Amino acid sequence: MQNAKSAGVTVLAITDHDTVSGWDEAIVAAGSAGIGLVPGIEISTRAQLDTERGISVHLLAYLPDPSFRPLMDRLEDVRNSRVSRAMQMVERLAQDYPISWDEIMQHVKPGSTIGRPALADALVRAGAIPDRSSAFESILHRRSKYYVSERTLPTEEAIDLVRRAGGVPVMAHPLIDFPAGASELDLPSDHFERFIQAGIMGFEVDHRAVPEVAKPWLRDLALKHNLITTGSSDYHGVGGKDNKLGENQTSEQMLERIIDQAFGSEAFL
Repeated sequence: MQNAKSAGVTVLAITDHDTVSGWDEAIVAAGSAGIGLVPGIEISTRAQLDTERGISVHLLAYLPDPSFRPLMDRLEDVRNSRVSRAMQMVERLAQDYPISWDEIMQHVKPGSTIGRPALADALVRAGAIPDRSSAFESILHRRSKYYVSERTLPTEEAIDLVRRAGGVPVMAHPLIDFPAGASELDLPSDHFERFIQAGIMGFEVDHRAVPEVAKPWLRDLALKHNLITTGSSDYHGVGGKDNKLGENQTSEQMLERIIDQAFGSEAFL
C-alpha cells in the first residue's frame, strides 16, 4: 500500500489467486496509507472450446461477499488441488534441477497457497534461472514438460458464483496466448459471446500481456454489450513479475460502474 501511494495510486484493487485471506490486512494497510481499496479475487477457471480443447481463463471478482459459502467452498477446493499439483511439478523439476518440496516450504509463509511463483522462486535460489519472469517464460511455461494443469472451476460456473456473491466478474488479461501476427479475423468471437451470455460484466483491456490488435476489438465488444473495461498493472510485489505498480489503470468512470454494480461494496471503499 505504501508503494502504491508512492506511485501516485489513489485506489488499489487486491486480487490474490483463489483466496480472500489478504483482505483484512489490506483494509488496515490501505486505511493507514490513505488509499481506497477494492477487495477482489483472481479465480482460476477453465473453459472448454470444444469436446477436446480447453483453455485457462483467469476471472477477476471485484467486491464479492466473502461470507458467501458456495463461492468460498469452491475456492477452497481449488486451493487444495493446487498443493497436489505443485508437488507433482516439483517432482518433475527435481529430476533436472536441484530443488525439493521441503526447501520450498521453508520459504513459504504459513497459510500461503503454493503455486508456480513459489516454484519459480526456488529455481531462482537454485541458480537455474535469473528471475521469476524468466521461469514463467521457459521452465514453468504451460507448454513445458514440467507443467501440470490445475484443477479449476468451469468459467461459466465461476461467473455465476461471483454474481450470486454480489461481485463483479471481469475477465483478466484476455487473449494473452493469441498468436503473434494474427489478425482481428482470428479472434474467437464465439468464445467471448458465450461468456457474455453467462453474465460476465467486463474485460481487462489495458494490461501489458493483452495483444495490441485485440484491445480495440475488446473495447468495441464491451461497448456493444455495455460492459466494463479495466486496466491493471497485475503487480506481483517485490521480486515478482516485471510489471510496474500502476503502469495501467482503470478509469474513474469504470471504477464507479464496478462499485455501482457490486452488492454491498460501500462496506469496503
